[in-house]
Amino acid sequence: MTGTRAVAIDGPSGAGKSTVGHALARRIDATFIDTGLMYRALTLAAVERGVDVEDGAALGALAGRCQVAVERPAPDQRDRLETVMLDGRDVTRDVRRPRIDRAVSAVSRHAEVRAAMLGVQREAARRGDAVMVGRDIGTVVLPDASLKVYLTADAQTRALRRAVEMGRPERYEEYLDEIRRRDDADSGREVAPLRQADDALVLDTARLNVDECVDAIVARLEEIGA
Repeated sequence: MTGTRAVAIDGPSGAGKSTVGHALARRIDATFIDTGLMYRALTLAAVERGVDVEDGAALGALAGRCQVAVERPAPDQRDRLETVMLDGRDVTRDVRRPRIDRAVSAVSRHAEVRAAMLGVQREAARRGDAVMVGRDIGTVVLPDASLKVYLTADAQTRALRRAVEMGRPERYEEYLDEIRRRDDADSGREVAPLRQADDALVLDTARLNVDECVDAIVARLEEIGA
């Protein structure tokens, strides 16, 4: 990255990337970019249009036809950190549905899909200071980021967070199973697998709250002069 400051935040599903990333972006006056929502929007488009989530070529072509955008929420949208648009339609709630949870890993593992999204993600980071979150930001999308951060937490903590977020405490065990399957799929895929960058700052969000994570990241930015 040249001329701008980029913080890459990676980690498994439910580790708090969006919450910490958004808080950090506000603290350092940067643009917040959640790449996972881009893949969720594409997954929703595939499900709605009957595109096979195992067909990489068809998904890559679909990615080229869809208009996916992640925007700052309107002042009255206090129930979200960002608004997800698919072909001009607000799909913020739709992309969080269980059916999308189960399919997004299959969609995002295809080389054709990753290639279609890569240029869009890098261009977004070049527009100014950015905090970008995902699963391969520090390792693939922004390997020259000013700072790489890896957030982690045990699966039980992440499942409980999801149950609270969705207002469905009775589905805790189901969320736990989904998270474990998602972890295996994300870390085991051949294209851009989830892994910690060698030079990443590692933070355990089961032990640190949001403010403590942001404080640690800001301290490291100041330490390296970024």
